[in-house]
Amino acid sequence: MTNIISTKDLTKFYGKSLGIEKVNLEVQEGEIFGFIGPNGAGKSTTIRTLLGLLKPTSGSATIFDKDIAKHGPEIREEIGYLPSEVFYYDNMRVIDLLRYSASFYKHKPRKAIEDRMYTLAKLLDLDLKKKIDDLSYGNKKKVGIVQGLQHSPKLIILDEPTGGLDPLMQQTFFELLREENKRGATILFSSHILSEVQKLCDRVAIIKEGRIIKVERMDDLRRNSYAKVRLELGAPINKTWLKHPGISKVEVEANHISFLYKGDINAITKLVADMKLISVWIEEPELEEIFMHYYQTEE
Repeated sequence: MTNIISTKDLTKFYGKSLGIEKVNLEVQEGEIFGFIGPNGAGKSTTIRTLLGLLKPTSGSATIFDKDIAKHGPEIREEIGYLPSEVFYYDNMRVIDLLRYSASFYKHKPRKAIEDRMYTLAKLLDLDLKKKIDDLSYGNKKKVGIVQGLQHSPKLIILDEPTGGLDPLMQQTFFELLREENKRGATILFSSHILSEVQKLCDRVAIIKEGRIIKVERMDDLRRNSYAKVRLELGAPINKTWLKHPGISKVEVEANHISFLYKGDINAITKLVADMKLISVWIEEPELEEIFMHYYQTEE
């Protein structure tokens, strides 16, 4: 399988402050690769270094098998990038901004880019005639999506892309990304929201404090992660069943009990079936809790 992105010990320090250290990633052609971590973990630093917006302190990286330091402009011709925060010239109309952006891609037919622009704007319900400063944050994000995709890039890099999009528009956006992937685009999807990554990605890298702590297939991540269980009981709690294998981080407060569980969730439902339940919640744990699991595993 061909690697579209490949990094070797990629490191970036801001003075003495660590951005990322010895990041090793391989993103394969045609996959949707998730890049997850809490805010400040190093996701944006990695992406900006790959794009040539930051100069690495040490290490190296290639995109399309070309060195990012030597072939930056050539590489960026085939990349669509959506940053976490989008900023534009306020006095420009949306259509003028997008046409200006399209002019950077001289190797692609201008008409094809403009046709794609109209198609994407219609799909995202974006008014091309409005001025940028009249747009809401969510609509500015739509401008960024169109700008990043209108030239049909081979590689799409998304850094926290869903901020400002309502749930219905997020679904439209995810469907659009799936279509782009079917077309042949490789996607690097960076987020601190695990559920977003789970919907889309084939594999995922977990980064924390500037270091990659795990790269896994999404199916394996699901199998190996925890469920968060909370119970409200109408009778005193019998704590003996809390010794069941897979239960950890137990918290008891009055008639409420919560814990993390790793294993077949059916085993837990059988355990609580005879209890006097008022309410039960079984949900995805916080991303931080999953990270802590991986740190403990590493240690």
